[in-house]
Amino acid sequence: MTTLKASIDNAGALREDSGLSGVGGFMTFAVRAALCLLLALIPLHVQAQGTDNSDDKTVMVAPDDADMAAAIAKARSSLDDFLALSEAPPPGTDKFKLKVMVVDGNVTEHFWVIPFKRTANGFVGILANEPELVRNVVFGQNIEFTRDDISDWGYTKNGRQVGSFSVCVMFKQMSKEEADYMRAQYGFDC
Repeated sequence: MTTLKASIDNAGALREDSGLSGVGGFMTFAVRAALCLLLALIPLHVQAQGTDNSDDKTVMVAPDDADMAAAIAKARSSLDDFLALSEAPPPGTDKFKLKVMVVDGNVTEHFWVIPFKRTANGFVGILANEPELVRNVVFGQNIEFTRDDISDWGYTKNGRQVGSFSVCVMFKQMSKEEADYMRAQYGFDC
C-alpha cells in the first residue's frame, strides 16, 4: 500500500508522512514535516520536549505525487539562495529551517531540522519531529547531514511563511477547513 499523510498535532505543527512499501526492490519511503514554529523561539535545551499526537488528523497521498516531486525539486534548486539568506537574515525574517532525509536500513523519513548551521562537512541541527519509521534518530537529537539530504527549506518573513514547498503540496490533500486553518494560523500563502 502507498500512502502519504499529513497531520496537525496538539502543538499546531503540521506533520507529513509518506510510506512506500512492497516486495523486491521497493523501499519504504516516509516524508515527515512539522512546522515547529515555537521551537525556533525557545532555548535550544528545551527543544527536545515531546508533543501529544493524540489529536492528529491524516490525509493520504500517493508517494509518486508529481506535485510533491516538483516541490522537492523547487526547494533544491533554490537552496543556495535560501542558505545565503539564512546566513545574513534581513530584518523581518526568522525561523529558518531545513527538511532533511534520514535513512535507516531500507527506510527513509524526512524531518524538519530547527535550528541548523553549516559545518566544515555539511550541516548540523536539531531534529524537530518524532520519528515513526526510522529508529536511528530521536526527536530533539542533534544530527549531522549533507546538502544531498536536504529536501525542503522554509522561514518566515514579516510573519508569513516562505518556502516550505512540501507543506504547500499537503494543503491540496487536506480538507478546505484544515488547510485554511493552517494558512491563517501559520501564515501560509500557498
